[in-house]
Amino acid sequence: MKIIEVAAGLIFHHGKLLIAQRFAGAHLGGLWEFPGGKLEGGESFECCLIRELREELGIEVAVGESVEDLTHEYPAKTVRLRFFRCSLQANSPAPKAIGCAAFAWISPADLSAYEFPAADARLLQKLATSPEWWRSSAYKAG
Repeated sequence: MKIIEVAAGLIFHHGKLLIAQRFAGAHLGGLWEFPGGKLEGGESFECCLIRELREELGIEVAVGESVEDLTHEYPAKTVRLRFFRCSLQANSPAPKAIGCAAFAWISPADLSAYEFPAADARLLQKLATSPEWWRSSAYKAG
C-alpha cells in the first residue's frame, strides 16, 4: 500500500492552538485536524506546510522544528504525518476557512471537545500533558 506523506502544523498564538475541520465529503470528513496537507512531487515537508496553510487558511507561517513523526494505517490508506511547530508571520492575515469547513483557536481544556482522526491520538496526548507547548513564546520559529 502506498504511503501518503502529510505535513501538519501546530500553530500557537496567545496560548491557543489553531485547528481545522475537514470537509464533510472528504476522507475522515467532519473531523478536526492540525492544518496541513499532502506533499506534492519533490516538495519538502516544510515547503508543503507553507503552501498548504496559505491555501487552506490564507495564513503565512514560519516553520520551526519537527515535533512528531508517525505512520498510521487506515483501512483504505496509510499516512505518514510530520508535525511541525509553526508561528504566524507578523504580516500574516487572520485565518479564513478557504480549504477547510471551519477553523478554531482552542485552549488545552478544549481538546476533548473536538473529534480528531485516530492518527492524531499520540500527539493529542502530548498536547494534553505538555502545558509548556501552549506558551506562544515557546513556539516562535527562527
